[in-house]
Amino acid sequence: MNKSNISFCLISLLMLFGACNDEWTEEQFDNFVSFKAPVSSEGVSDIYIRYREDEKTTFQQPLIVSGSRTNVVDRTVHVEVDSDTLEVLNYEHFQNREDFYYRELDSKYYEIPSTVDIKAGENTALMTIDFSLKDIDMVDKWVLPLTIKDDPSYNYVANPRKHYRKALLRIHPFNDYSGTYSGTALKTTMEGYEDETPIVKEEIRAYVVDENTVFFYAGNIDEDRQDRRNYKIYADFDQNGAVTFYADNPDMKFQVNKDASYTINEQMDDIRPYLLHRYLTINNIDYQFSDYTMVPNVDINYKVSGSLILERQLNTQIPDEDQAIEW
Repeated sequence: MNKSNISFCLISLLMLFGACNDEWTEEQFDNFVSFKAPVSSEGVSDIYIRYREDEKTTFQQPLIVSGSRTNVVDRTVHVEVDSDTLEVLNYEHFQNREDFYYRELDSKYYEIPSTVDIKAGENTALMTIDFSLKDIDMVDKWVLPLTIKDDPSYNYVANPRKHYRKALLRIHPFNDYSGTYSGTALKTTMEGYEDETPIVKEEIRAYVVDENTVFFYAGNIDEDRQDRRNYKIYADFDQNGAVTFYADNPDMKFQVNKDASYTINEQMDDIRPYLLHRYLTINNIDYQFSDYTMVPNVDINYKVSGSLILERQLNTQIPDEDQAIEW
C-alpha cells in the first residue's frame, strides 16, 4: 500500500471516530421519573417497618430522575395508589389460590402525599410514607401499591417501563422478637407416635402482634395452609426473660406444659468488626394442640417441644434501624 492510500485510510478513520464522538456529546436520554423499588422473585419490593403501638413510623421511598444529564428543572411528581396492578400480579403469581393473594394495605394504616417535589440540580427525592400499624393482622400479606401518574400537563414523564413507574411495597412490620427462627431444635410429634421420627421444620416465622408479642403457626402448620389463621400461637415476651404462650382459638385445644423463657446474647463478627450478631433463644418450649381441620371430624393431637433461635445481624455503622439490620 502506497503512502497516499495509507494517509487516506488514516484520515477516514479519524473522521469516523470524530463523528462518533460528536454524536456522543450531542446525545441525551430522556429524563424519566421512576421509583427506586427493586422487586423480589415474588414481584414485590420488601420494606421493613418498626412496629410502634401508638406512634407513626416513617419510611422514605426514593424517586429518581434518569438521563445522561442532570435534571435542570423543578418537577412536581404526582403519585397515587394502584390497585389494578396488584390485582394483575396476584393472578399472575397465584391464579386461583386467593388465600395466597397479596392484600392491599388499608388506608387506615398509612398516609402518603399526593405529590413529591424534585428540585432542579437534583436527580433524587424522598417520598415520606407514615405508617401506623396498630392491630394489623399478619396472617395476610400486605402490600401498598403505588404508581407515578402521567399526563401531558405535568412537567415530567413517568418511566414508560411499568417496573420502574410502580412500587409494590410489601410491608414487614418488625419488633425485637419477630423474624425467621431456626426450627431445627423444635420437635413436633403426633399423639400415639411419640417413638417415631419427629417433624422438624428448618425455619419458623414469627409475625408481629404488638411491641412485645409475636405469633407462630402451631407445630407443623405453615403459610401454605389455607386455614392457617385458625392455628396462631402467641408468644408474649416480658422484660424479665419470661415468654408466655397462648392461643385465642379454643377449637385447637391449646395447652402449655412448661413455662418458657428467653435469653439474648450478642457478639461482634470476627471478620467484619462493625457487624453485631444478636441471638435470641426461646427455651423450654413445651405445648400441645389439636389439628381439627386436616381430616373432617377427626382431631389429630400433637406435642411440640424444644427451642428456637433467632439471629439478627446489625451493621453498627448505619444509624437507621431498618437499614442496619441485614434482612
